[in-house]
Order: sequence, then C-alpha cells, then structure tokens
Amino acid sequence: MLVSKEWLSEYINIDANTQDLAEKITRSGIEVDSVTHYGDDIKKLVVGHVLSKEKHPEADKLNICKVDVGEEEPVQIVCGAPNVDKDQYVIVVRVGGRLPGGVKIKRAKLRGEVSEGMICSLQEIGIDPNVMPKKYADGIYVFSSEPTPGSDALEALLLNDDVLDFDLTPNRADCLSMLGAAHEVSALYGNDIQYPNTSLDESEEKASQSLSVTVQDQEGVPFYAARVVKNVTIAPSPSWMQSRLMKAGIRPINNVVDVSNYVLLEYGQPLHMFDQDQIGSDQIVARYARENEKITTLDNVERELLTSDLVITNGEEPIAIAGVMGGDFSEVTENTQNVVIESALFNATNVRQTSRRLGLRSEASSRFEKGIASERVLDALDRAAKLLQDIAGGTVLSEVVSDGNLPELSRTIDITTQDVNQLIGFDLSTDEINTIFNRLGFETIVSGDAFKVEVPSRRNDISIKADLIEEVARIYGYDQLPSTLPNFDNATAGYLTDNQLKTRKVKEILEGAGLDQAITYSLVRKDVAQNYTLEQQEVVELMMPMSEDQAVLRQSLLPRLVDATRYNVARKNKNVALYELGKVFYSNGKDQLPTEVEFLSGILTGQYTGNKWQQKDEPVDFFLVKGIVERLAEQLNLTFTYEATTVDLLHPGRTAYVKLNDEVVGLIAELHPKVEKENDLDRTYVFELNFTKILGQPVGKIEYEAIPKFPGVSRDIALVVNTEVTAATLIHTINENGADILNNAEVFDVYEGEHMEPGKKSVAIRLDYLDVNETLTEDKVSAVHEQILTALEQNGATLRA
Repeated sequence: MLVSKEWLSEYINIDANTQDLAEKITRSGIEVDSVTHYGDDIKKLVVGHVLSKEKHPEADKLNICKVDVGEEEPVQIVCGAPNVDKDQYVIVVRVGGRLPGGVKIKRAKLRGEVSEGMICSLQEIGIDPNVMPKKYADGIYVFSSEPTPGSDALEALLLNDDVLDFDLTPNRADCLSMLGAAHEVSALYGNDIQYPNTSLDESEEKASQSLSVTVQDQEGVPFYAARVVKNVTIAPSPSWMQSRLMKAGIRPINNVVDVSNYVLLEYGQPLHMFDQDQIGSDQIVARYARENEKITTLDNVERELLTSDLVITNGEEPIAIAGVMGGDFSEVTENTQNVVIESALFNATNVRQTSRRLGLRSEASSRFEKGIASERVLDALDRAAKLLQDIAGGTVLSEVVSDGNLPELSRTIDITTQDVNQLIGFDLSTDEINTIFNRLGFETIVSGDAFKVEVPSRRNDISIKADLIEEVARIYGYDQLPSTLPNFDNATAGYLTDNQLKTRKVKEILEGAGLDQAITYSLVRKDVAQNYTLEQQEVVELMMPMSEDQAVLRQSLLPRLVDATRYNVARKNKNVALYELGKVFYSNGKDQLPTEVEFLSGILTGQYTGNKWQQKDEPVDFFLVKGIVERLAEQLNLTFTYEATTVDLLHPGRTAYVKLNDEVVGLIAELHPKVEKENDLDRTYVFELNFTKILGQPVGKIEYEAIPKFPGVSRDIALVVNTEVTAATLIHTINENGADILNNAEVFDVYEGEHMEPGKKSVAIRLDYLDVNETLTEDKVSAVHEQILTALEQNGATLRA
C-alpha cells in the first residue's frame, strides 16, 4: 500500500517528519519498506502558461512556444511534443534547473532558434509510465486547472511529497486505505481524524424509480447497495486527483472511473461504476452464475463462468463478475451520461477462488479477499456520489437502493487491566489502557478495571482478548517492554524423553556412518504411494491436489528417497548415502484423520569409501547396509532377526525382512535391476524400519555381568543343506539345542559350486561354548555338541565330510 503523506495530511495533522513517522509505524508492527520523495534531484520546476505556438522554420516536428513562467517577459522554448498548444498550463524546467537522473537544463539553440528551458512530460520528472494518463503518455502534461504561472510545479502537482510503502501482512487489511493509515497514525500520535465530506445535495427524483436491486443469495452477497447519478460530464479528473492516484500506483482514466479508484484508496471499499443506459434493464440482480454462462470482461476477454462464481446481472445476463471485474458493454465511456455506483459486500472465499481461477488480480479483489469493513460500505457510496456531483457535474438521485443485511458494525470484547499487564509485563493504569483503546478508534465502557471494548468492523483481525492486548503492547511500544530476569523458584530442569534420546542416538549413528539426512515431500503420486510398503493400507487422497505428483500421502519413505538419489546421480554425484526420519500415513476412512506412523529409511549407492592413492574402493552392498541396521539395533539394545523374502520393485534374491520378536518391522534390500535402470542408478541398496514400533519396544534396565574367569571352547562345523534353507533357520536350531553353555553361533562361510551336488550348499558355522561358573570339560561340550548335530540332522542337514 502506497501512502502519500500529503494525502494523509488531509485526514490527520502530522507533526513528525517523514523518517520519524516511518520509524514509528515500523516499530508498531507495520513495516515501511521504503520512502519515495518525488522532489529529489529536481530544481527550478515551475508552472508555465503557453501564450503562443509557431512552427519551427527549420524542423517539421518542432514548435517555438512563448511561455509565461511568472517573469516580466515570456521565455522562448523550443518543444517537440506533439500535443503542445496555445493556452495550455504546462510543466517547465528553467535554465539552470535539474531533472531526475542528473539531467541539467542549459540555454540552447535548436536548429537556429534559442530555447530557454524545457516543457516536460510526467516521465521526465520521475513518474512511472505505467501510471501516467494515456492521453499524456507520448507528450507533455497539461494541467486541467489554471495554476499561477511561475509557481512551484511540484506543489501544483502535489509532488512535493513523501510516499511511504507499507508492507502489510494479510491480517492488516484495515490499512489498505488512506483512512486506515490515518487511524494507525492517530493511534500512534493521538491526533483526531477529519473524515471526508459525504454530504449530498440530492434531487427530488428517487433512485428507486429508475433502479431496483435484488440479492438472490445472501451467503454470497450479504449486502448490495447502489446510487444513481445522472447527467455526468465525462472529462479528465482534476490535477490533484490524478496526482494522488498516480502516487498510489493507479493510472487516471477519466473523472468517473477515477472517482471509484479514489474512493477505493480512501475508504478501502471497492466500488464499480456502471453506465446505466447500457445495463440493459432497470434492475440489478446479484446471484451465482449459471451453468455454461459467459461474460466478456473489461479486458475484452470472454470468460466462462462456474456455478461457484458470483455475478452481477441485469436480471438476465451478467454485467460484472462480483468483486473482480466488470463487463465490457456496461463500462463507462466518453458517451456515458447516467451512472450507477455499486458498493457491496461479497463472500471473500468466492471472490478469491474466482479471481485466482481467472487470473484476474485487482485492487478490488485483493481487498474483498481480506474482508471489507461493514461500516464503510454506505459512507464510501455517498463519498463517490459527492465527488461525481462536484467534479463531474452529476445530479445525485435521492435514496440508496439496496438489498440484503449489512453485518454488525462492531463486536464487543471484555477485558481487564490485569489481563493486559499480566500477559505483557506492563504496569499500565486503567486510564492509560483506555486512552490507547480510544486512540485506536475503539469505543469503551469502563467499570472499575474492566472494559467492554467495541471493536469496529474495519479491524476484522481483532476477535479475542489476546488481540486487544497485542494492540495495547504495540501502541504503547514494544521497546517499552520491561527487562526482567526469569524466575527459577518453581522451574524444573529440562530433559529429553526416552524417545527423543533414542532418536538423537539413531541420527548420530547414521551420520557417523556417512549418511546425510534428507527431508522429502510427504505427498506422492497415487501410483507409487504403496511401493515398498510393509503392509497394505488404503491411501489418503487430497481433495484438491496441486498436481498429480502430489496427490496422495505416502506410505513409504523410499519412493521420494529414490527420486532424491536419481536427482543427485544425474548431477554427477555418484556416491549417495541418505536417510530420512519421517511419517507415513494410513487412511481410516472418509472424514477420519489418518493414522501417522514414523519410519526410518535409508538409501545408498556408489562407493561407500575409497582411497584413490591406494586404488582401493568399497562399493555399497547388502551386508554393508545390514551392518548399519544391526548397529542401530545394538545401540537401542534390541535384537533383530532377518528373513529372506520377495517384495515388488526389490531384488528377488537380495531382499530380507527385519524382524523384532518375530514381527516384521522393516526390510533391507537392493532395488530391482529394472528400477535401477529406469532411474539410471548403479546397484542401490535401501532399508526401511517402522520406527514407531521400534521406539515402542520396552528396553529393560541394564544388568552387568562379571567377566568370565574360565576359558571357552570353539568348534567349527560345515553343514550340507538344500539351497533354499536359510542360515537363520540353522542358527535358530542351534540356539534351541545349545543348552546353557552355547555362547554364540555365527556363520562364517557359505559355499555353492562344482564340488557340491546340484540343489545343495555348504554352510560353515562357528560354535562358541562357555560356562561362566566352571571350567568346561570335554564330555560336557561333546554332549551338547552332539545334541546340536542331532537336531540339525533331524532338520535335513548333514555334516560335510
């Protein structure tokens, strides 16, 4: 929002200089991004009156002008502007003057004729071409009034001014107007506000005789009001209005259209001007659009409407898209004589959806989206009628034609002095707090230290007690907050929960193993949502996804990790090791929140380590990833077992479930070669663990045991088994029959080859025996060893000769 200090001064007396004002506003919570002073780098800019114009004898496109600049004799200026003419009041920079950009004006000869100065366009004095009146875009600017020749042109143009750029947050829609800015300054300085003149000289003819208004759906259009102004004269706006609009970033069009934009900036209430004679009927009906209904808007684009779009119609066809843009056939033109002024409240959600879908963002739609003050709907309507009466010579018909119900103009919030001081640490009196409320424009009823505060509808960001307390704090001054030391009398020492400690430990282990943490999107394509999942569950679909790639919530972290790995490898980062700790989501049916489960997943590809000088590389393989997972289990005091399995999109011979207490809690695998090829990856290995189940596993207290005093015994066996028999099955059988002296059983070799018959393999296992209470005897070890061998033979294993 661009706020002109000159314009703002019309409503409130501002004693502070611009920099102090900007600083105070910023400290109160509204950031002032920048301050623009249009008079910078400009000298000797005056009003000139063109007394005569003659063609230059030596140049077809130049004119010799005699210009009155307030001196005894007129000066001669050679001007090439196509629109310069006799009796115009123009902008002149005198000899010795200066324009923005360091342009200095000197006495010169142009094709033999002396030129003592320069007649300027708006662009030459620093006005953005995008906001200049189109009439003067390719020539000099001509005043619509008759200012005194020789007077300061910047003063005549109201450009001897500072313009503050408010960077407003969405909740401060009240400051999207000059009156809103005036209320903010009033709250900071305590000065009274002078409201615009809205008193009308109405004719005896009633507007209801020539116009009726109907609202068919008050949810979409709570209130719609209109005034009729007849016999307007279309002409350029006064220079003061044009200048204020340009400083606010809006291009002047003509006096009728400019009035609607001027009041929009003044009150924050969007208006629309209809040519009454072109509406096509004597009625206005606000409703939702019908199926396949179309309208050609002011930008000459035909737009197809949806049934969720609000439209203003003449009873049959749309003449405007409510709150967004008007239709082409009812717009104000040079031939307009009778005007209907619209001032209404539209449903913010409908306006936002329509504006976004059609790609039509305007000053009006941005204000409707954020909420309009009920108290200003009729005031803005009267103000616009007043201006049309004054600058367009219009006749205002009596009565406001309206339909619907104007919402409440205020809301009441109860608060006490203690509430304020207790929350923000101030020690303000009831009178001080009441003064702040009154400076904010809030009416109060005070009883003791209790307030009943009437918050006007323009402050729709204030709805609860805490909002009022925040207003007191920012107006009194955040820099006035007292400095205090924290009270530790009842404080407790902070600590991490058991789950937080485990999570930190897991991260330390993985990062110590060389993995980097990744954070990926929780939204995936529907066709990949159930890839690599440990259990089949219904997916959670978004009602309005932004794209097909983000249509459902994930059930595995691996699809996004594969994407991240592919992205890195495609950019020459061949060695990738990532992990992610995030949530997956399982649907519980329609209108029910999904179940959230935390997963820990990782992906590795390329070389794990490498010594270039020794030409030694260690590529990532299945057992490296399995070792990382086992390290996690060891640190969490858990015991994982593994079981070979097959999972879609994973390698059929290099995939294993991770089990905890015979329950599947994860998997370790290589990606299927087809998946690796599709993603341009070398051999890539992954793991995924249900971290919620792992954290839920109770871990008993640590019990220490004495170091054994007696030596142990190790024996190696080589078993011939069928190829499909897993090592885990053999280890399980051994542990079941190892009595109390079997300390450990570990596979150290597996052989399949020419010396084995087809369908068989040899598995070498080392058995460690230990008795912590006494020295082992050969007989005791042999008895247990034979027991184990017998059990193995009963399960189909034979000792290899």
